[in-house]
Amino acid sequence: MHKSKVVVLDFGSQVSRLIVKAIRRIGVYAELIPFNADVELLNTSEVRAIVLSGGPSSVSDAEAPMPHPDLFNIGKPILGICYGLQVMARILNGSIAQGSKREYGRASLIFEDDPLFEGIDEGFTVWMSHFDQVVKLPEGFISIAHTKACTNAAVRHRDLPIYGLQFHPEVVHTEHGERILENFLKISGEREFDWKPSNFLNDTIEWVREETKGENVLCGLSGGVDSTVLAVILHKAVGNKLRCFFIDNGLLRLNEAEEVMKNLTSLNLPVDLIDAQDDFLKALEGIEDPEEKRKIIGRVFIETFSNATKTYRDFKYLAQGTLYPDVIESVSFKGPAVVIKSHHNVGGLPKDVPFRLIEPFRELFKDEVRMLGRELGMPEHILNRHPFPGPGLAVRILGSIDRESLDILRKADDIFISEMKASGLYDYVWQGFAVLLPIRSVGVMGDMRTYDRVIALRAVTGEDGMTADWARLPLDFLAKVSNRIINEVQGINRVVYDLSSKPPATIEWE
Repeated sequence: MHKSKVVVLDFGSQVSRLIVKAIRRIGVYAELIPFNADVELLNTSEVRAIVLSGGPSSVSDAEAPMPHPDLFNIGKPILGICYGLQVMARILNGSIAQGSKREYGRASLIFEDDPLFEGIDEGFTVWMSHFDQVVKLPEGFISIAHTKACTNAAVRHRDLPIYGLQFHPEVVHTEHGERILENFLKISGEREFDWKPSNFLNDTIEWVREETKGENVLCGLSGGVDSTVLAVILHKAVGNKLRCFFIDNGLLRLNEAEEVMKNLTSLNLPVDLIDAQDDFLKALEGIEDPEEKRKIIGRVFIETFSNATKTYRDFKYLAQGTLYPDVIESVSFKGPAVVIKSHHNVGGLPKDVPFRLIEPFRELFKDEVRMLGRELGMPEHILNRHPFPGPGLAVRILGSIDRESLDILRKADDIFISEMKASGLYDYVWQGFAVLLPIRSVGVMGDMRTYDRVIALRAVTGEDGMTADWARLPLDFLAKVSNRIINEVQGINRVVYDLSSKPPATIEWE
């Protein structure tokens, strides 16, 4: 049991879980629970503070999610973030209205002297995502920070440890965000910052042993960080009771199947390769809609999985490396979240699957999984692999998929990735890849007119995939990559670079 914890009430923001992660990273255990949780569950000695998350609703909506109003009468320190601030103001009789300007992305914060900003010397950049804002503070509250477009960007009660922020301190693009959260925890009376990922690692190994009770465990591997770290943990927990399989869906990067198998065998993991390339490509023939592509890939994955597991009838458990971003983008996790994309590894398994499902990473982010991998002593070249979507290159070819397009994209993507590694930029970029666009443009090569396809390069910085900013790669580097792709990849005569952040864009183009 944790001696103390911070509870985050989830109002459905796509970044609610980042608040939990940021607080854990500071060294305090935190967990996410529904916005309408019983107040009695929060009024215990274990709960040291409560955070109200952001959310996609407007407090003016008739069906706007609201916590029990007694929440503000139990004497717990409270921090409201974005929608959470607006909820707090509404319940405590403040006023909320639509702002004169939308404010999405970076904004400069001007703040007053307050314990919440202790250790921060001057104005700094914060990440905004709102249209509604508090225009009249509840009785007893004062404003302690503003931006050009938001008068009450940070507020607090004069006498009680109740704070509100219109910006998001939990996202990496807010400067000093973790310091603000840490200051709030100190204001709340927290003194023990001793929660570590190793706590989760040891607990997970023990939980898997107790859950499986000596039965055989099957693990489907993608070759990425999440499933590979999971397999190593499972191997530690159950030893020779584990069997892994890796499905090659024909949508992988250049030479990726061989590289994945090499990595897995180097970790002494028992793994079988299943070649299903023809099945996936045949099912995707002529399909252009991105959501339909995802669903087809999910269906064929399930069919392939079902057929493959028929040879593992003596296995009782199936483990998956599902992460929280997969869950929150597919379904509402614990609050009124909005579906962004379908993920075949979230709720997509057939109802008659003859296994009990275990997903130890379901509430973790990729950087937390990497920390677990380091605790296990896994090689950095495996842990630092860029994320790769479950549908693979299918969502990086805009439009229909064929072998020629896959071949073009693989070669362009490999040039981009290999040049990032050679230039020392690979670890600076959280995720980088090439996208094949469904357009052609006029070019000239050797005094001859060309009418060929276009490659878009995408590189972002961040920590978790829930928010990301476009990577400021050197222009000379981009010029070199562009030159190589155009000269070496037949069928490409133009390369462009994506300068959009998430939000409002997603990282993947589909």
